[in-house]
Amino acid sequence: MVGIILASHGDFAKGILQSGEMISGEQGNIQAVTLTPSEGPNDLKVKMEQAIASFDNPDEVLFLVDLWGGTPFNEANGLYEEHQDKWAIVAGLNLPMLIEALVSRKSMKTAHEIAAQIINTAKEGINLLPESLLPKAPELKVQAETLKVNTISAGSPGKFQYVLARIDSRLLHGQVATSWTKSTNPTRIIVVSDVVAKDELRKKLIQQAAPPGVKAHTVPVHKMIELAKDNQHFGGQRALLLFENPQDVLRAVEGGIPLDTINVGSMAHTTGKVQPNKTLAFSQDDIDTFNKLKQYGLKFDVRKVPSDAKDNMDNILKRAQAEINKHGNHVK
Repeated sequence: MVGIILASHGDFAKGILQSGEMISGEQGNIQAVTLTPSEGPNDLKVKMEQAIASFDNPDEVLFLVDLWGGTPFNEANGLYEEHQDKWAIVAGLNLPMLIEALVSRKSMKTAHEIAAQIINTAKEGINLLPESLLPKAPELKVQAETLKVNTISAGSPGKFQYVLARIDSRLLHGQVATSWTKSTNPTRIIVVSDVVAKDELRKKLIQQAAPPGVKAHTVPVHKMIELAKDNQHFGGQRALLLFENPQDVLRAVEGGIPLDTINVGSMAHTTGKVQPNKTLAFSQDDIDTFNKLKQYGLKFDVRKVPSDAKDNMDNILKRAQAEINKHGNHVK
């Protein structure tokens, strides 16, 4: 695997690594190297050399640095000079760039390939509101237009292909817009929720959170059931469905949406719920709903991001039921 060094003035590199692992999961063969106010260029060079020595494959190294021409860049460049045929440096480090690098190195074997791959993603991650302030460059105008899409337009004959159905109380956020989108390659992300469909602000935020090239929509459950039955307009469309809770999934399945697996990513804790693991909280209604989904033959894929190991839903439900039985009506 290609080793990655994140290099910055101050603790920026450490912070962005933590953010990247929150979205993409814990990583190996990556080091954050920082230049503190009390250190000089040689101190940073020594840190970089130690980081490289820790990699499984020090022949393939990618430097992601904060600023072109700054000390982290200059020291990385000094080491790079003797390895130009294998190593690469990319400046202007941002979170989209890092996530793209982490995803790309799963399939790409060289630092040069990854460096070429992440440039466009890093640029596309820069956008702004209000849209009227956007430059008139064609690529930014196209990106601004995608924010206005709020209907599911007609296409070629056929039905949706469902590439992922996920329960996530946060709906469309970083882990979905990057890791899951990269692994499933949808053409549309559809939030299926009666509540969110009535909330214009949340609908707009969801549209804005869509990654480049993917349209995001919000529809109530009954509308998604209608769309799923339409075999005339959605041929070739790859849909990633997002649900806030298992109850909406059950309604969708009972209405005829042909799902066979549900990815369970996050269920927020509220009063009256128990939390058998770090990311999932259950009420008695939640447990009963998952058991009904099992009766429909659905399988459960319990993990936050594609790189995580799958957890066992049966064991999680048993722990949740035991907690509820223990506390009765006194769960807080």
